Amino acid sequence: MTANVAGYLLQLLAGRWLGVTGYSEFASLLAVQLLCAVPALALQNVVARESVRGASMAALRGVQWRCAVIVAGVAAVLLPVVTAALNVSVAACAAALGAAPVLVLLSGEQGILQGDNRFRGLAVVLGAAGVAKVTPALVVLALGGGAAAALWAAASGLAAAALFARYVAGGGSRPTREVTVTDSVGVLPVLRAAQVQAALMALSSADLIVVRMVLDEADASRYALGTIAAKIAFWLPQAVGVVLYPRMAQPTHSARAIRDALAVLSAIGIVAVLGAAVAAPLAPLFAGEDYAPIQGLLWLFALHGAILAVLQGAVLSAIAVDRTALAAVTWVGLAVEVTLMVSFARSVPALITTAVCVAATTTVVVAVIVLRTAEHTAPQRLSS
Repeated sequence: MTANVAGYLLQLLAGRWLGVTGYSEFASLLAVQLLCAVPALALQNVVARESVRGASMAALRGVQWRCAVIVAGVAAVLLPVVTAALNVSVAACAAALGAAPVLVLLSGEQGILQGDNRFRGLAVVLGAAGVAKVTPALVVLALGGGAAAALWAAASGLAAAALFARYVAGGGSRPTREVTVTDSVGVLPVLRAAQVQAALMALSSADLIVVRMVLDEADASRYALGTIAAKIAFWLPQAVGVVLYPRMAQPTHSARAIRDALAVLSAIGIVAVLGAAVAAPLAPLFAGEDYAPIQGLLWLFALHGAILAVLQGAVLSAIAVDRTALAAVTWVGLAVEVTLMVSFARSVPALITTAVCVAATTTVVVAVIVLRTAEHTAPQRLSS
């Protein structure tokens, strides 16, 4: 909650301080940064899963550093491409992409804590990382700095958070496991998990990138601010997957954990949508009158985030049991969404409606596949 509130505060104040003419660049680069964080999210899930299975600390730290080096190289290659595609400054884009390898190191330590069920330490790291990222960026923005300076400040804060996470995770002995200890963890499992995470993150962020191509600067900024409601609904129940993930990775508990996760995520999503509808009149008060036109659409943005939260729970369960082929469904959903938006959507309502419809269809298909797979494979695992 601390990390999420800090993130929303950053976007809300950035929207006010940068204005409708400057916020779009900042929000789009944050979306790019989220996409670049995909390897970090995948690494955390793989590290947590292998930790449950008994991997050694040396093996977990080794794959963490190998992935960080790979991500740094990819970020360097993408820098000119993203800069040109989004029409943003090189300095701002470099700051957004430069945070990617740092996020990998941070997430690797979080995966160790998660897999060991050390949720108190994980909570401290998550909260500290959120504050460390946001506080320097807010200071820069308050002093009149632009998007580039704020993004560099945020990247510096994340570097400090990664060092703190390493300290909290420690380097001592691991808890005793009733499984065979693994001496090495390869990059390939991370890549398989990454393509699942990439599909989810792309589906949740593609609209923010497309809006800069199909809307004018003012409407693109309004849409970007509206997605704060989506992000709240998406990240609010993140702890559900974090806590249940180790159970999903255990064959005897996997099916029940998946059903519990999807049910709780759906219930929280309903509450989030109702909350957005009730709080909508306050949006112009906090963000400024320039954003009043999207007030009546906030519940729809929240619905988008709530649906994606359920989808996230479903894909997490697939990573936990190393069954990542169903990511193809999400990739298809992404292709359909981008095609429809670029071809037909020319207004904020049309864009968010398209995003909601595609996300809902994709989530239903993935959830049905995941539940049926879990129910069919659970008896086989128990008998074996």
